[in-house]
Amino acid sequence: MEALNKISFLLGVLLLFSMAVALANAKTCYHDFVVQTTKVKRLCNTHNTITVNGQFPGPTLEVNNGDTLVINVANRAHENVTIHWHGIRQLRTGWADGPEFVTQCPIRPGGSYTYRFTIQGQEGTLWWHAHSSWLRATVYGALVIHPKEGASYPFPKPKRETPILLGEWWDANPLDVVRESTRTGGAPNISDAYTINGQPGDLYNCSSKDTVIVPIDLGETHLLRVINAALNQELFFSVANHTFTVVGADASYLKPFTTSVIMLGPGQTTDVLISGNQLPARYYMAARAYQSGQGAPFDNTTTTAILEYKSAPCPAKGILSNPVMPALPAFNDTATVTAFTQSLRSPNKVEVPTDIDESLFTTVGLGLFNCPSNFPSSRCQGPNGTRFASSMNNVSFVLPSNFSILQAHRQGVPGVFTTDFPGNPPVQFDYTGNVSRSLWQPVPGTRVYKLKYGSRVQLVLQGTNIQTAENHPIHIHGYDFYILATGFGNFNPQKDAAKLNLVDPPMRNTVGVPVNGWAVIRFVADNPGAWLMHCHLDVHITWGLAMVFLVEDGVGELQSVEPPPADLPPC
Repeated sequence: MEALNKISFLLGVLLLFSMAVALANAKTCYHDFVVQTTKVKRLCNTHNTITVNGQFPGPTLEVNNGDTLVINVANRAHENVTIHWHGIRQLRTGWADGPEFVTQCPIRPGGSYTYRFTIQGQEGTLWWHAHSSWLRATVYGALVIHPKEGASYPFPKPKRETPILLGEWWDANPLDVVRESTRTGGAPNISDAYTINGQPGDLYNCSSKDTVIVPIDLGETHLLRVINAALNQELFFSVANHTFTVVGADASYLKPFTTSVIMLGPGQTTDVLISGNQLPARYYMAARAYQSGQGAPFDNTTTTAILEYKSAPCPAKGILSNPVMPALPAFNDTATVTAFTQSLRSPNKVEVPTDIDESLFTTVGLGLFNCPSNFPSSRCQGPNGTRFASSMNNVSFVLPSNFSILQAHRQGVPGVFTTDFPGNPPVQFDYTGNVSRSLWQPVPGTRVYKLKYGSRVQLVLQGTNIQTAENHPIHIHGYDFYILATGFGNFNPQKDAAKLNLVDPPMRNTVGVPVNGWAVIRFVADNPGAWLMHCHLDVHITWGLAMVFLVEDGVGELQSVEPPPADLPPC
């Protein structure tokens, strides 16, 4: 018995020592972000582009699991701005989450705000971006979380690591594009190019000399941290003659598997290993659209960068050797998307929440508002003289305009939001069939759904066939969740319950709800605050495809939102 006590004591001492070492190694990282207008030339034209620190894309932040980030954001542009740290759990620090009028009022021109938060239990690739209007078209960057000091990856350490940010570029001011769409009620103009690390690549005018080159050497392994930062487009990504070993997504590790192509919705990240095992030469890495919405216009161009072997022979004088081009799937290849997403698994058995407290069912899709009687026809340029809309459970989300939801909740300010977001569709119908026109018009509102701290939540996200069915990348702020299953048609709890993976489902912060299909996710509401759930196609959030979970405080300080910081921007 005495021996057992000694062993228990020694184990306790070791545990305390390891915790102390981890805390000692954790550091505080300080950064300054200056949001400013910068001249950026792409596609032969120069634009006054809003950037961070004059960089496009913005700076890459590199931290270790356990570190604290302190980022002062000074707004020297002429637009309101906030910054969202996409995928960061923000445990008790919801004031630092960033979505405009949800957790804070915007940083006005000339103002500043310091975001403070700690990385807790997350490793891999995330990113940051503006969360005001369409500013994130150019205000974004990578956020790389390395393992704790002294810890290692659950795969052999790669020789190199490179963030690959897939973006979308308009040969115009993106804010003018969305403002014109809001004025007319029609769909916004599609982008003119996609980009890799800010550059369109060889297939566009005036772009070849700046094409991004990613080095690799024979025999080495390279970790590509791929981020879809595009505003409105899901994208396929591939590298000619090379295969990927997928090892992570959304800062969660995955059971490794190989594939020649990956697909990412806006907001999603995927970590892949690539081996330098081909003939030393130059190979295109390329991205182009996955477009599931039938008949919807989209940018059908292809962006490229070059994977270049350092030992590749120099081309003969005057002879240019074109890199090899990968074979990308067809733009509407949903079968490839399905095969890829269904390959994602957690590395080991996980503890999926059971004994569900909140079983929610939410429709996600488009809609149309009838033209208001006081609007001229020029303001109703959607189909048949309507205005485009979108909704969850028939509620088209309206952001507050003079107070944030989290502030209103904490301060007891009435009239900012209501707590009557429906946990199920107000009307049940054949969601993916031929939907009656009487169900096409949603109801505008700023409605939230309240969750008790610690409640175990199952959420069925059901796509609809209203106006245009398409794949919707749904992101929940402040949470990671397990994706138990996805499928096509209407979710049937009796038939589809057997498809739920309760053993090793992947953990993500953004889930692709398949075109005319559904997804089932689960999480524990262990992070108090106001958390936006929305489609990460920005055109859809502009039209109202969003809602807010209001997670109540639990018991005591460690289960409660921290007090608001003194420099929280005024409303």
